Amino acid sequence: MQLRPVGRSAVLAEVAHAVEALDLATWARSAGVGAAEVVPAAQTVLFDGVPDVAALTALLREWTATGVPPGGERVEVPVVYDGPDLASVADLWGTDVAGVVARHSEIEYVAAFCGFAPGFSYLSGLPGELAVPRLDSPRPRVAPGSVGLAGSWCGVYPTASPGGWRLLGRTEATLWDPARDRPALLAPGTRVVFVPR
Repeated sequence: MQLRPVGRSAVLAEVAHAVEALDLATWARSAGVGAAEVVPAAQTVLFDGVPDVAALTALLREWTATGVPPGGERVEVPVVYDGPDLASVADLWGTDVAGVVARHSEIEYVAAFCGFAPGFSYLSGLPGELAVPRLDSPRPRVAPGSVGLAGSWCGVYPTASPGGWRLLGRTEATLWDPARDRPALLAPGTRVVFVPR
């Protein structure tokens, strides 16, 4: 882990991958770190609003990576598998559409971090051999609720936006609702299972 000061009151921790970032963020919160915000990302954790950078740095040096994603709440997301990229993903995976649905829905994903748009969670857990490239040219509009893959990430679009992920299907689950106690349905650490409908 590399620690870098960011301005006067923030520290950026650089780690090997998203599982380590989520592990560090979870550990830091449970250890009661002195930071107003702890924000995991793909290979970093930002500690912002830090009153004592030296004390935080010393505490973070006590962390040891477990290599296991933290176990959070489990959320089932119903999906209608009718996406425009099902056939191309089937070709990439060397199977048919039913095989894509079976493989995608049997994995338990973990929300590693949020980004891109409010409520958009990058879900880890797709094996490396099933990683798929983004589209060569992004779509100008992806409908809200679209479930897609890019690289080894899975994600669900919370709102309409442009996007280059390969779309497998759609859900009617509300991914982002500012009126909820926890606005993001799939907050970091959430375990996610897709249920075919």
